[in-house]
Amino acid sequence: MSAHLKQLDGDLLQQCMHCGLCLPTCPTYMETGMERHSPRGRISLIRAVHSGELPVAHDFGDEMYQCLGCLACVTACPAGVQYGPMFEAARADIEASGALDHPERKFWRWLTLRQIFSHPWQLHLVARLIRFSQVTRLDVFFRKLGVLRLLHPKLAALEPQTPRISQKFSDQLIAPKESPATPRRKVAMLTGCIQDIAFADINRDTVDVLLAAGCEVMTPREQGCCGSLHAHNGDLESARRIACRLMDLFPLEQVDAIISNAGGCGSHLRHFSGLFSEDSELRKKAELWDSKIRDVHEWLVEIGFKPPGGIPSERTTYHDSCHLCHGQKVSAQPRALLQSLLDGNLVNLAEASLCCGSAGIYSITHPEEAERLGRRKVEKILSTKADCVAVANPGCHLQIQRGLDAAGSAVKVRHPVSILAEACRQSSTKAEVATL
Repeated sequence: MSAHLKQLDGDLLQQCMHCGLCLPTCPTYMETGMERHSPRGRISLIRAVHSGELPVAHDFGDEMYQCLGCLACVTACPAGVQYGPMFEAARADIEASGALDHPERKFWRWLTLRQIFSHPWQLHLVARLIRFSQVTRLDVFFRKLGVLRLLHPKLAALEPQTPRISQKFSDQLIAPKESPATPRRKVAMLTGCIQDIAFADINRDTVDVLLAAGCEVMTPREQGCCGSLHAHNGDLESARRIACRLMDLFPLEQVDAIISNAGGCGSHLRHFSGLFSEDSELRKKAELWDSKIRDVHEWLVEIGFKPPGGIPSERTTYHDSCHLCHGQKVSAQPRALLQSLLDGNLVNLAEASLCCGSAGIYSITHPEEAERLGRRKVEKILSTKADCVAVANPGCHLQIQRGLDAAGSAVKVRHPVSILAEACRQSSTKAEVATL
């Protein structure tokens, strides 16, 4: 059965001309040189399944999960082939068919996608337990004893990828509504899931920059995951349920924009309407939602925000989050903001838009391939001689930080908005001193 692929417009599947211009941009094809590991190879397989020539079987499922879903092929394609919907529909059919099912995989998908990342309170509970083990150094104790290896070898391998949990989460750092003295616009902000529990300071920085830009900021409580993990991994039912919850939580009619500061999340958030049938009321609501979503850098440039000048800066380079660059087409705006702030200290990064290997849960499901891509990215970063690499996605942040740590590098990983927030605070302090 290929129910989700069958729902796709046949013309969408026929757009690919097999020109091959996508091949040099595809990380898996660059690694193996195999046609089946390329975008056009995968599209050929999808067409065969759609027409009934191939079944939704294990080999098809394995190939679709070899793909990072980075969407670099979409940027490279001269015909405008929309690979994303095909990719998600294929994975949804794979999960519906059970082609890759075995008890262990089903358990972990249920625990992570259906439980922890579907319910904010469960995510916060797990995060607090992890935080406790990190603060008390129980994690180090268990690692030395090999406890996780005894429970399951994969747990021991994955444990180093656990992010450092924030002392406070976003709702402890950000009021439900914050406003500058003279607000000119009203926005709402998404706090996310990993961003909320591991990078709450970045969410705080985002609010501070938005306030400096004259925006009143509304931050609804208990937001949780946006559903991108679910949609990208074949669980469209959960993705729809989460989308409905978020749309009910945010005051769509009251705000000028809904701000995302995570590249992977923002790419999914822009396409809620694709989760619902065209004749449904939910589709109309989702289309309004889609029209309001803005990446924070995109929004700041759109409203003409000018970062403060005259602030000492480090030599900085910028890595493009795949889904920010290829999924949202936001690439020039972060660079423009950083360039105007850093006064010539922004240096180019070779292969800036090549995937770092994080790719949602790819670094968990395909750790060896992800590590190779991570090492390649770190080599390019180190070659810039930069003191800091700016990254606008939590998965990329964690992946690159691990790679830099493994290389023994002192290069810092920061979100561009955190660099902006620091400059705004320094500028504000200077202004206060000047008035004394």
